[in-house]
Amino acid sequence: MDLAIYDMDRTVTRRPTYTSFLLHCAIHRAPWRLVFLPVVVGSMLFYVVKLISRATLKEVNHRLLIGQSISLAEMKPLVDSFADRQAATNIRPGARAAIRRDKEQGRRVVMATASYRFYAAAIAERVGFDDVIGTNTMLGLDDSIICRIEGENCYGEAKMRMVADWVEKSGLTGKHGHVRFYSDHVTDAPVFEWADEAVAVNPHGRLRELATKRGWAVVDWG
Repeated sequence: MDLAIYDMDRTVTRRPTYTSFLLHCAIHRAPWRLVFLPVVVGSMLFYVVKLISRATLKEVNHRLLIGQSISLAEMKPLVDSFADRQAATNIRPGARAAIRRDKEQGRRVVMATASYRFYAAAIAERVGFDDVIGTNTMLGLDDSIICRIEGENCYGEAKMRMVADWVEKSGLTGKHGHVRFYSDHVTDAPVFEWADEAVAVNPHGRLRELATKRGWAVVDWG
C-alpha cells in the first residue's frame, strides 16, 4: 500500500495548534489558570535561548494551563470542541484537496505531528486521516492524562524514528509502496529524505532552500 504522510501544524493547519489547545482547555475548564500566562511566556523565552528542551517546554505549559493530571472523561469534551473548531476554521484548502486526492489514489493517509496525539487524532479524524503518529502523554492508573511525555517528542529526528516504528508495528516493513511526505518545516528533513516523494508546503526560507537543492516539489496551499 502506498502511503501519504502529513505534518499537521502549519502544513494541514494554517496556524499551530498546541498553545491554542492549552488555552482552550484553560478557558473552558479553569480560567483562573490564565494567571500563569506570564510564566508560559517566560518558559518560551527559556526555550528560545536553549535553557530547556522543546519537550520540557510542552510539559511545563501543559501543567500550568491544564494541570498535573486530568481524567480522560473530563478531557474528551475539551478535545472534541477544540477539534470541531480546528476542522471548521483552521484547515488549509490545499490540504483538504491533497488528502482527498491521496485517498482517491488508494493511499493510506497518515498524520505525523509533534502535537499531542490525543487531540491531534480528533482533528485528523474530522479531516479524513487513517492513522496518527504523534507525541504521547503518560496515562495514570486512574485513566488520567498526566503532564509528562511518554517516549519521545515527535519532532525532528525523533519523528523519523516514530514513523519507522509505526511502519514496523503496522506490519508494513518491506511491504509498503511509494511514500509521499508533506511538511512546512526544515526540522522534518529526516522524513523528507526517507520518503520517495517530498512535498514542501508553504515552506519557510530554510526549507525552501533545501527543497530547491534537493529538487523537491514546493506547493502553496493557501
